[in-house]
Amino acid sequence: MKIFPFQENEYASLAPMAGVADRAFREICVAYGAALCTCEMVSVKGIQYGDRKSHLLMALAEAERPAGIQLFGASPEDFKQALKDVLPNHPDFLDVNMGCPAQKVVKNGGGSALMKDPDKCGKIVEALVHNTDLPVTVKIRKGWDDTQTNAVQVAKICEEAGAFAITVHGRTRAQMYAPPVDLSIIRQVKQAVRIPVIGNGDVTDGASARKMYEETGCDLIAVGRGALGRPWVFAEINAYMRGEVFQEPSTAEKAEIMLRHAALICRYKGERIGIREARKHAIWYTKGLRGKASLRNAMASISSLEELKQIAERMVKDNP
Repeated sequence: MKIFPFQENEYASLAPMAGVADRAFREICVAYGAALCTCEMVSVKGIQYGDRKSHLLMALAEAERPAGIQLFGASPEDFKQALKDVLPNHPDFLDVNMGCPAQKVVKNGGGSALMKDPDKCGKIVEALVHNTDLPVTVKIRKGWDDTQTNAVQVAKICEEAGAFAITVHGRTRAQMYAPPVDLSIIRQVKQAVRIPVIGNGDVTDGASARKMYEETGCDLIAVGRGALGRPWVFAEINAYMRGEVFQEPSTAEKAEIMLRHAALICRYKGERIGIREARKHAIWYTKGLRGKASLRNAMASISSLEELKQIAERMVKDNP
């Protein structure tokens, strides 16, 4: 798929994840072969009100490109007005969040609540397409619930409005993240539109990536939770799809990646805030390790990078 200027033979992108996919995580994932990434979702209302956090979320660095800014809201006019503050960050593309299931988002008509109003979905896309030359993509779900599985309808409306590509998460809003993911709905969207379709949901390794491709015919994959504590999953997927052998990092290598990740968070956010945010990431890096319960308990209360380094030494010692 050649919708963005990423290298050939890169098969998976990093999905936007609020509170997780910050600059540090995006840079690490791109370094491990993520085809592209999208920042944490940003409120168009927050942008207009001059919210400091909203503006910080939109900051993009060269090390994470190609990278897009994901926007959420409920009013086409709000999306249009936000552009004057969005575009100076020079994103490679803009993404509209029509899939977030969080109550605080949907109660105001944003995220997956938009799928209950397909015409508004199209108007939001038009508001962006008609006011910027950047590619505009959208992320949707299967539907609101099992009685409203309208992903195909919404995808066709967004295509007609000028969307450049569409990501489909194979669950309804009612499911949140509960299994199973429905690959057939992604295939249906792919068969119904001419623009690229990005498949999303439960891709955690090379085998599940190939299954997504084979069963949906999608043009690219977006990996979300499968990358938590495993940013090398992109290298694994790329190798698997090329027919190459992938060597899982050793515990020592995982510890080094974890520490580098934590250090980047602290560099960009300051150690006081950064180390608190690094706790959850550090815990995710312990998946599958011996003594992970003890490691996680220790990581949950770290107050400095030095403390994390000491825990990392124990992590390697107990998992040679």
